[in-house]
Amino acid sequence: MCGRVALFTPPVRLAKLLDATLAAGVDPDGRPSWNVGPQRRLFAVTEAEDGRVLDTYRWGLLPSWAKDPALANRLFNARGETVAEKPSFRGAFAKRPCVIPVDGFYEWDHRPGKNRQPNFFTRIDGAPLLLAGLHEHWRDPHLDDAPFVATCTVITTTPSPDMDGIHDRMPVILERDAVATWLNVLEVSADERRALLRPAALATLRHHGVANAVGSVKNDGPALIEPLEAQSLF
Repeated sequence: MCGRVALFTPPVRLAKLLDATLAAGVDPDGRPSWNVGPQRRLFAVTEAEDGRVLDTYRWGLLPSWAKDPALANRLFNARGETVAEKPSFRGAFAKRPCVIPVDGFYEWDHRPGKNRQPNFFTRIDGAPLLLAGLHEHWRDPHLDDAPFVATCTVITTTPSPDMDGIHDRMPVILERDAVATWLNVLEVSADERRALLRPAALATLRHHGVANAVGSVKNDGPALIEPLEAQSLF
């Protein structure tokens, strides 16, 4: 499961990394957060007719046929093994992939006999993580002239050795040279795209324990990603 991320790199830099333009209304500087959970805003890059675009999306997918917006509370992740078949995701997998850039993600230690210690995972090379995702545009069927709501989900897979057994799932992390394949639904087969939904290569990630304060989205700030060892000195 991936249910908490840090997102502090400015949108303009994320867009440059992914060769994308900023959608209208996206603040180039953004609003940094070190504690983003479901139903909060993420950035995602999609492929449009005239190139890639980075826009904002609410985290928690709402398929176009959804009657109740509460469904999004259960669809903030999609399992890579079944994403092409499950009714909630198969349409978006076939036609609406996206790439969700984040600076890192949190996971709680689920190993037997261990405390549920939160850990912060980042790329070893310091670059943003490029997560495979899906997006949808949903409109409330109970309201006349309701606006469209842009939503997204993060795809997960089995853990790589970098997870150190802390959790039995991890987000699908794309390398930059795989982004074009993932987004190209017109020329790339579903099987080729599905083959990207695998654990990250060994030595992609590093992690360290962080304070339990990250457990509440009411808490925010760069102190949340500081290693516990550093915090214990003060």
